[in-house]
Amino acid sequence: MKAFITGANKGIGFGIAQHLGLAGWTIVLGARDEKRAAQAISALESSGVNVAGWVNIELADLTSVKNAAKTLAEQHPDLTLLVNNAGIPGDMGQKSYETDMHHLKETMDVNFFGTYELTQCLIPTLAKNAGRIVNITVPTEVSPYWHPLAYVASKAAQNTMTSIMAMEFAKDNIPVETYSIHPGPTTTDLNGNMDLPGFHTADTVGQKVAEVINDGQCHNGEFIELYPIVDEGA
Repeated sequence: MKAFITGANKGIGFGIAQHLGLAGWTIVLGARDEKRAAQAISALESSGVNVAGWVNIELADLTSVKNAAKTLAEQHPDLTLLVNNAGIPGDMGQKSYETDMHHLKETMDVNFFGTYELTQCLIPTLAKNAGRIVNITVPTEVSPYWHPLAYVASKAAQNTMTSIMAMEFAKDNIPVETYSIHPGPTTTDLNGNMDLPGFHTADTVGQKVAEVINDGQCHNGEFIELYPIVDEGA
């Protein structure tokens, strides 16, 4: 079993990599920075995880995404799992009606278009191995407590991608399963390491995501919520 995880050098991605690795998966890290990737690999290997290397990927650059997918197909033809974890927040402090178009486009480029391109490119490899695509996301429904437009809109597009792909994989007998996991409020760089009541650590979330992936059940098309978004006192 071999997994490629985007944004695996830190935060939730690192937590997923560690707990999948401890459960017997071979891990390939997706990262933008060689130094950070090397540090993450060292930490994972020190904890007993089998790491097959890393692949440079910048989701905002479709050429980089295509090159990463080509590298994965050539060097890791036994890939059985893609975890689309990497993402950017946009400006979470902006009101919906004041959102800068630059932030909106930038967030969509990474969280949806780049993620879609990577997913599309890796479907042939995953199909050969009866693999899975797991997307780390948030609910499409608007929360009164947390609703940054750029980020939520980009994840809504990703959720739609997941639902439609799942339906068509089943309809067209493509042996790939895809589903979404919402980690819930988590303390990471994405939210400025916010730590409020109801928040969980990236390690806790990584363990929970790994448990879902390893539960032996078919989750095709499902939206799995680990922890709900809570009232942050906003």
